[in-house]
Amino acid sequence: MLLYKIHPEKRHEALKGFAQMSDADDKADMGEQIKLIGRWHDVAHSKGVAIFECDNTEAITNWALNWNTALDVEITPVLDDAETRAFGKKRFGV
Repeated sequence: MLLYKIHPEKRHEALKGFAQMSDADDKADMGEQIKLIGRWHDVAHSKGVAIFECDNTEAITNWALNWNTALDVEITPVLDDAETRAFGKKRFGV
């Protein structure tokens, strides 16, 4: 999971840059190893969230660095319900 917050002084610049991107541009920006599940934007508050799959931390870091002049990013590994249940069963032997 990626949470982002646009720097206040970069709000318009970041939105304009993102708006000009095609789907192909967006995929090239992410790289081939990142599979975007979904992305939601709170435009009024200049923040948002992206859910993606990737096994390569370098690929994730490169993607985040493409935008770090305009926004702050927080990346957190998350599990879906089935993965969390499987983890809990394995961890606690249930």
